[in-house]
Amino acid sequence: MDLFEALYTTRAMRRVKPDPIPMEVQERILDAAVRAPSPGNTQGWRFLLVDDPEVKRQLGPLYRKALGVLFETHYKPMRERAEATGDTRTLSVMRSAQHLADHFESYPLMLFAFTRNDSSGGSIYPSVWSAQLAARAFGVGSALTTVLGLFHGEETLRILGVPEGKGWQVACTVTFGYPTGRWGVAPRRPVHEVSFRNQWGEPVGFEIPEPLWTP
Repeated sequence: MDLFEALYTTRAMRRVKPDPIPMEVQERILDAAVRAPSPGNTQGWRFLLVDDPEVKRQLGPLYRKALGVLFETHYKPMRERAEATGDTRTLSVMRSAQHLADHFESYPLMLFAFTRNDSSGGSIYPSVWSAQLAARAFGVGSALTTVLGLFHGEETLRILGVPEGKGWQVACTVTFGYPTGRWGVAPRRPVHEVSFRNQWGEPVGFEIPEPLWTP
């Protein structure tokens, strides 16, 4: 697969089939993850794959509870504005997020990424992104979420059997599955609207009204 095709089309894919992910694909996903840059080459990461229905059964209610809190607090004004203005894009994203929660147990594979001594996540997210790009190369969709770690970190650690007192934290969860929909370039605000040069607010020096890579 062309590098730019992977970069431009690896977006959140939350609607997936229950078909299992072959072991050889799982191997490639994790092997790509550990090749990512690591500050000081410390490699302060751990990865845990989950495909056991019983483990997912325990985690699903926690995820739905956490997302429900988000929707009634942080996301509530956003949803209300979107409903009032007819912002279908925002409403679609929120429905997609709810879909993940409603179908949490049906995702065939999940990756839990752990880190310690790094509250920023800067040492773990490059590896997670590499895992998602590797999955894309095999036609596997993914979606990253931090909900469980933010709201039910301790319970998640216990359910997953993570050693206590070692400082490990749940950085994120990534769901994997073969998409039911089509791959495509996600709509984004153009570069020149969100980028500057030398000083905040100064023009970046070029405009890109449309994606520079297209299918």
